[in-house]
Amino acid sequence: MPAVDRKRVVIAFIVLLVLYHAAEGLGGHVFHSLLVSGIFLVAMLAVAWPLGRWLGFKGYDAYALEWRRSTPLLLCGGLVLSLLLKYVSVCVGMGLGVFLARPPETAAAAVMSFVSTLPMALAITFVPSIAEDILTRGFFYRATRITWSPRVFVVISAVVYLLNHVYRLGAGPGEWIMLFCYGLAYATAVVRTGNLWLAVGLHWGWNLANQLIDTVLPYDNAMPQWSPLLSAAAHVVMLGMLFAIPANIEGDDLHPDPA
Repeated sequence: MPAVDRKRVVIAFIVLLVLYHAAEGLGGHVFHSLLVSGIFLVAMLAVAWPLGRWLGFKGYDAYALEWRRSTPLLLCGGLVLSLLLKYVSVCVGMGLGVFLARPPETAAAAVMSFVSTLPMALAITFVPSIAEDILTRGFFYRATRITWSPRVFVVISAVVYLLNHVYRLGAGPGEWIMLFCYGLAYATAVVRTGNLWLAVGLHWGWNLANQLIDTVLPYDNAMPQWSPLLSAAAHVVMLGMLFAIPANIEGDDLHPDPA
């Protein structure tokens, strides 16, 4: 890559990184405001398009987010798979005594709680999910124009994803293992399909499940030190399931022609 292009890649990544962490740092830890966090994340997604153009792409294809025939299937399939795996992991946790079931609400109350929670949950989980996917996966896969081997990309992306959770690293090795397994699964989704959409669906689905699970399967965490390992195990299972997908199902051009 010409030196000027490398400089643009670094500048673009710094801009996206600052906006993403402003959402968590300022919005979450300084102002404790979901609105402030949302403003920064939406700003990041808005800025990502002209930055993609500046890097020589058509826009969001700089992050492997071009629309394909398979996109709705990949996005919705990833969403459903994560929702199911979260439910199963909680059931397994209950069986192992990691989680303790709480007395359920009446059926009518549970339905009302789910319905009232769903619209906001969809929004507040999708935006941060796709923003982080762009930053820790899509950008490195496509915008850098590096020709990665699949294994190297998966490991590098998983490490970047882990380190991007700077505010959670103090939680200890269990949290690190969990986040690294998340990163491995989501990055594998990228290299298996050649784009970011399945990873977005999986990531969004898991975050959405965390918001909704208590309305469907109420529980208390009796062993907090073990629960991250259950989530890590669920993502290892997820990773294995991804190999049922034909590799790069619609082809992938890491260096598309500029617009």
